[in-house]
Amino acid sequence: MTISQLFNAANLFVLPFWALMILLPNWKVTRQIMSSYLPFVLLAGAYLYLFISSITPENAQALSNPQLADIARFFTDETAAATGWIHFLVMDLFVGRWIYWEGQKTGIWTIHSLALCLFAGPMGLLSHILTYWIAKTFFPKSQQNETVNAEEKAAS
Repeated sequence: MTISQLFNAANLFVLPFWALMILLPNWKVTRQIMSSYLPFVLLAGAYLYLFISSITPENAQALSNPQLADIARFFTDETAAATGWIHFLVMDLFVGRWIYWEGQKTGIWTIHSLALCLFAGPMGLLSHILTYWIAKTFFPKSQQNETVNAEEKAAS
């Protein structure tokens, strides 16, 4: 498998997980799938393979004491760029999964935060933190009722 094929496969691999969390968050199958760490193990395995493939003595030295110019040079290599991208895919999906489970536990709406996390992980995380704070501050009773409903759904 070429670097380009691995890059494309990783991009496609994450999409079903995002689709389930965003489109079918309360489906029993979504909960079962998102309770697994297997997607992260597979993506992290691809990351590890690319990371090892992209490390040269020069890259290792540059990464041990990172300077912006060295990092920019490192990512001009296609393997290094694919490694960095898969790093984003793994971490964004992991954060998205956390947001998803927080929404399931608390009953707080997460679709907007998950969509943002899919395209820009830290923005999705910030969105969820702000949404949680707003819900907790301005709608505390509503949150308690939805938490009970979410727990009842999870039990069934």
